[in-house]
Amino acid sequence: MAVKIRLQRHGKKNFAFFHIVVADSRAPRDGRYIEQIGSYNPNTNPATIVLNSERALAWLKVGAEPSLVARRILSYEGVLLRNHLDGGVAKGALTQEQADQKWNEWKAQRDAKVNAKKEGLAKDAEKKAKEAIAAEAKVAAAKAEALAKKREAEIKAAEEAAAAAAAEATEEAPEEAPAEA
Repeated sequence: MAVKIRLQRHGKKNFAFFHIVVADSRAPRDGRYIEQIGSYNPNTNPATIVLNSERALAWLKVGAEPSLVARRILSYEGVLLRNHLDGGVAKGALTQEQADQKWNEWKAQRDAKVNAKKEGLAKDAEKKAKEAIAAEAKVAAAKAEALAKKREAEIKAAEEAAAAAAAEATEEAPEEAPAEA
């Protein structure tokens, strides 16, 4: 029986998430599985991966073959590196302490990269928000200026109309005054 570590699709249309499972290679994609060892959500940035590394490593050691995407996930989580280092320890190429040291160095580097990406995304979002607020303020200032000009023009037109009406009234008033007298 060939055992594979692969993804099992869940979620809704255009918003999938996946369970990482160990299954018989003959089983359907979303069908029966032997063990669920984690989940993968590509909808977040960075993608959310929850993986039981110990169980994944145990399955790799007994010969389970990961699919291409599962191999990438296992590599990202360091399970393949751990398997490689354990193989080196078994062959006597390095000691367990050296393997643990290499593992811890790799883990620290990966965690630093992930944190840098998260901080970069947060800074980009903050920068975009500030730019949007500045652009909105600029548009609001332009609208306020246009509205002020329009009101100023209306006031000026009303003053001119009042002045014209007053001028007509003064012209008509003297003509009427002599007629009454």
